[in-house]
Amino acid sequence: MADAALPSPSPLSPRPLPPLPPPAPCGPPATKGLLVALLGGGVPAGFVAPFARMAHEASAIPSLELLLVRCLFHLAFAGWLRAGRAPLLGPGPARRRLLLHAAANVLSVACAYSSFVAVPAANAATVRKGSSTLASALLALCLESRPLSGYDWFGLLGSTLGLLIMVVPDLLSLDPGTRLADAFGYALACLGGVALALGLAIFRALDFPAKLPTAAFAFGALGALVCAPAMFLLQEPVLPAEPLTWSCAVAVGLLAAVSFLCASHAVTLAHPALVCAVLHAEVVVTLAVQYYVLREPVTPFDVMGAGVILGSISIIAAQNVSCHPREQEQEGGDGQPG
Repeated sequence: MADAALPSPSPLSPRPLPPLPPPAPCGPPATKGLLVALLGGGVPAGFVAPFARMAHEASAIPSLELLLVRCLFHLAFAGWLRAGRAPLLGPGPARRRLLLHAAANVLSVACAYSSFVAVPAANAATVRKGSSTLASALLALCLESRPLSGYDWFGLLGSTLGLLIMVVPDLLSLDPGTRLADAFGYALACLGGVALALGLAIFRALDFPAKLPTAAFAFGALGALVCAPAMFLLQEPVLPAEPLTWSCAVAVGLLAAVSFLCASHAVTLAHPALVCAVLHAEVVVTLAVQYYVLREPVTPFDVMGAGVILGSISIIAAQNVSCHPREQEQEGGDGQPG
């Protein structure tokens, strides 16, 4: 016996509604990324420049030797990768991009450490972070399909203005006798910031399991291979005899490794330009350590610029903490069949 035909639905009967998109979360992943960049990337990095300067003043330890010490800490990630049975240099298709990321970071750190001993630590960190923010914003305009909001642009411009308030008066008051050396130090800091922005953009494009420890190990391996011979050719190695120098060198390696991991993780959750803007907290921490520990003078322009930077970071954080639907979730809900 044939099955009875099911009654056709009445035209007036209600049709099933399409599934709604998930609710807009309070505190999206971008907020977590900015917090990681602020607390794990900016604050520890603020102590790196003063400690590097203290090590140089105590034992005249060269910048490449400090970079080599830092790379040795990154080589410890080989044990993590081996425990997870992951390749040390990542999968084959992504290996070239991974090495490019490592080269950009080695160049950035080498230029930064050289600038820390050439000009005041806070000024070098200021120029480096300012150039990284501008370079990240330009890379975002060229590579990122997601635009920045008006609040984000306002925060970026505010943080850049704070950096200019801190740096421009110092540049105008350079001693004519040391103007060339100071200009070279600032140029190194600027180049280090551009390389930092490029490295963050490359890391954001990487897509394979365990990319964070793999990138950390690649940085350590490439940095050690480059710094070991370059240290003997370009600089004179120093074997520190004072506990202060060893303590500063170890602190630089540990804090810089933590900052590297947190900044790299943050850039996978938030916009690279916003991450670089939040990393400006490094400038404020460096300024405080420079004044209270190194006893170097701090001008009213430095205090004013630091206040503008903190205000800009607050604007960016408030914008990203607020609840708002994400575009991808809206598109996913609209694409459901009716």
